[in-house]
Amino acid sequence: MLIRRPADIAPSEITPQTVFESRRRFLAHGGALLAGATLGLPAHAANAPDTTPLTPLAASRFSTNETPTPLKQLLEYNNFYEFGSSKGDPSLYAHKLPIRPWAITIDGLVRTPVTLDIDRLLKLAALEERIYRLRCVEAWSMVVPWVGYPLSALLKHVEPLGSAKYVRFESYYDPEVITPHFFGFLEFPYVEGLRLDEAMHPLTLLGLGLYGETLPRQNGAPVRIVVPWKYGFKSAKSIVRITFTEDQPLTSWPKADHKAYGFFANVNPQLQHPQWDQSRERRIGELFKRDTLPFNGYAEQVSRLYAGMDLQRAF
Repeated sequence: MLIRRPADIAPSEITPQTVFESRRRFLAHGGALLAGATLGLPAHAANAPDTTPLTPLAASRFSTNETPTPLKQLLEYNNFYEFGSSKGDPSLYAHKLPIRPWAITIDGLVRTPVTLDIDRLLKLAALEERIYRLRCVEAWSMVVPWVGYPLSALLKHVEPLGSAKYVRFESYYDPEVITPHFFGFLEFPYVEGLRLDEAMHPLTLLGLGLYGETLPRQNGAPVRIVVPWKYGFKSAKSIVRITFTEDQPLTSWPKADHKAYGFFANVNPQLQHPQWDQSRERRIGELFKRDTLPFNGYAEQVSRLYAGMDLQRAF
């Protein structure tokens, strides 16, 4: 369950640069033309290029040395319910997400509430590449080379008050722009939350990119959080507001079904989930299932946050 801490890992060591660039050109041009023809949309509107390189990037001591999931699968296999309930829906419909201009408001129990645009966020702290495991509650997993910096760098910027105990995240939602292709019971805007010590933990990342470029729309552009020891639904996408609160926020999935989704949502192979066996997982791109690790393999770093808690009840 230890995180392996290799020497510096450059983005080019994950995917050869020539392959990376040719894949991007295909997605930007051929992919846009194909999607546009299929949906009857202008080529520039469907899956149009929406990423730019991010430099310089420092390698992180928190990165795993597991093989990253290929970029194509990261782009085409997503849960982003604002754009549909099928895994391929976000890659088809997320072109409607208006990512420029973009700003995040940080308010609540802080000394200096502020609104920051995406350009300021990109320059607030040194960008790192962090290769993290990603585990979905649906029992599939990936390995993602995220780009960002510790969320704590942003949160400290606003000076939280002593009464702040939780951090609430709200995702973008405009019913005039986004019409979810989703029959279910989620309410929008999507809301997530963390206890303050979880949000300030060094592993919790403010995600601004992947594979060395800014975030694609279907992966939560232009800014999201990444909490690698929790199930993927805890890592809110396309964030527009961060609010410090004294009380635990009511978040989207527990509000929809509190028996199946808890506030903490720590990866737990012993959890008796009503729909999916949590003891094993299917790594995207692999044939056979593998055992799920407690806290998704990050137990050494985070288990102390939950000392004395019954993780079957506080799930």
